Amino acid sequence: MEPEVVTHDGRRTAYRRTDFGGGGPTVLYVHGSGGNRGVWVRQYGWREHPGPAVALDLSGHGESEDVTTPPGPETLDAYADDAVAVAREVGADVLVGNSLGGAVVQRVALDRSDDLDLAALVLCGTGAKLGVVDPLKDALATDFEGAIETLHGEDMLFHDADAEARAASEAAMRETGRAVTERDFLTCDAFDVRGRLGDLDAPCLAVTGEHDRLTPVAFHEYLAERLPDCDLSVVPDAAHLSMVEASAAWNAALAEFLDGRVERA
Repeated sequence: MEPEVVTHDGRRTAYRRTDFGGGGPTVLYVHGSGGNRGVWVRQYGWREHPGPAVALDLSGHGESEDVTTPPGPETLDAYADDAVAVAREVGADVLVGNSLGGAVVQRVALDRSDDLDLAALVLCGTGAKLGVVDPLKDALATDFEGAIETLHGEDMLFHDADAEARAASEAAMRETGRAVTERDFLTCDAFDVRGRLGDLDAPCLAVTGEHDRLTPVAFHEYLAERLPDCDLSVVPDAAHLSMVEASAAWNAALAEFLDGRVERA
């Protein structure tokens, strides 16, 4: 199926939208480093989704046109522009971000709140600071296949995912390519909004897999403790991509949060 496209800031951003008639808020999903919108297929393809579901490809990923920004704040701003453009186009009420996507969501909520009317945020496998260890940065610069292998090692992206999910994740990263994936991780490495969490007052859900080594449960406990209004959910038997690996439990946590919090927002 061909994606829908929104044109903004001189480029085209692709997204996929589904609506199985749940009647709830419109949820926009933002993927992480080296990925694309397909990582959310178990959410936008979920027929019990609480409302319309939208997943975008950030610039340079999937079917979206790229930018020429350097890693760091300029790239994060470009990705935030992508998310804002799609959110406006579809009337998104809730932003969900995984990893780098969580940084994008926080950037939008903190600095672009006048552009949108957001009811809630979901921060998945992410944090207020996202440092990247030097061995992974070195591998991304010189040994892309080694970096992919590392990221798909024990309790990194996955804890015990099925072979199909693992293969799809590896293929998506190769499709994105070394340069964009490295840019993503270096952008994560520069991200730090720990001093600004008090300004992020929308209802939030911080959620990750119990085995996540990339953004451990402690990162999400930190968010839950310091954000003005934040619930915490830990998904059993999953790691960083908990929404893929344990989608039933992850989707149930999302539905419970939206049912209990967004209607009161």
